[in-house]
Amino acid sequence: MGERDEVRIAGIERDDGLMLRTHGLAAGGLPEIRVVALPPYLGQGWAQVMGALAQCLASGGATVPDQVEIAPGVAVQLKVENGELVPMPPHGFQGSLDDWRRDVLSRMFPSATT
Repeated sequence: MGERDEVRIAGIERDDGLMLRTHGLAAGGLPEIRVVALPPYLGQGWAQVMGALAQCLASGGATVPDQVEIAPGVAVQLKVENGELVPMPPHGFQGSLDDWRRDVLSRMFPSATT
């Protein structure tokens, strides 16, 4: 992706929660990232997580790894679904998807939880 390329993150509210999706990664030859059924109170934090994930992917070239470390101790498994990337808990994570989503935010933004 070039210096002027832009990735936006848009969200819509659905019956099952928020859906967030990137727009702009495809212009650089990468799949877009999508998160669904996100509790609304996690929306702003996860928009930042998706931005960090998009930045990691864009700086890594055209190859999408199975798992990405977006911050120290914060790993995200990437599952391809309908041509888009869906962030999932890393291999071996114990707990629910929502537990993991909260855990990611508390690890990336520890001052927000105190």
